[in-house]
Amino acid sequence: MVGLYCDFLAQQEQTTANILGVMLKQLASKGEIPEHTREAFRKAGQGFGIRGLKLPDMIYILKKTIESIPRLFICIDALDECTPVHRRELLMSLQEIVREFPRARVFLTGRPYIGDEIVRCFTKILGMPLGPTHADIMSYLVMRLERDMYPRAMNDELRADILRIIPAKAAEV
Repeated sequence: MVGLYCDFLAQQEQTTANILGVMLKQLASKGEIPEHTREAFRKAGQGFGIRGLKLPDMIYILKKTIESIPRLFICIDALDECTPVHRRELLMSLQEIVREFPRARVFLTGRPYIGDEIVRCFTKILGMPLGPTHADIMSYLVMRLERDMYPRAMNDELRADILRIIPAKAAEV
């Protein structure tokens, strides 16, 4: 299994080649680094862990590594945090991997607006909308209000409005 989290603050570094490089590094760290991987990095003039290979090379190396794995799970959290260009390239790369290795499974999380992009790349998907419950929102608000740095700036009426309006607005989404 390989897994990673896409971080909004690192969007420029999260290129498709870098993400696939992280996946490759995780797979290689689970055992001896395959010779084809070692050779590809040597040819690229890079040390292992430095993501200097081009996307087609990275996909090729990843596929060669996956060949020896009986079952692969790829988990990517917060896919919506990737830039649209990198997200599209990544989804197309994952589509290519899954097409060539049907025993590979992909688990993606992200905001609902990227759902159409995912459906375009994968025909067999199981979508599961998740969101906070009313109790989750209330618990979070109470915790944040208790940590307020300026408690005297809020009166009971403002506190009641916060606890009434924010959950109601969240339910509309």
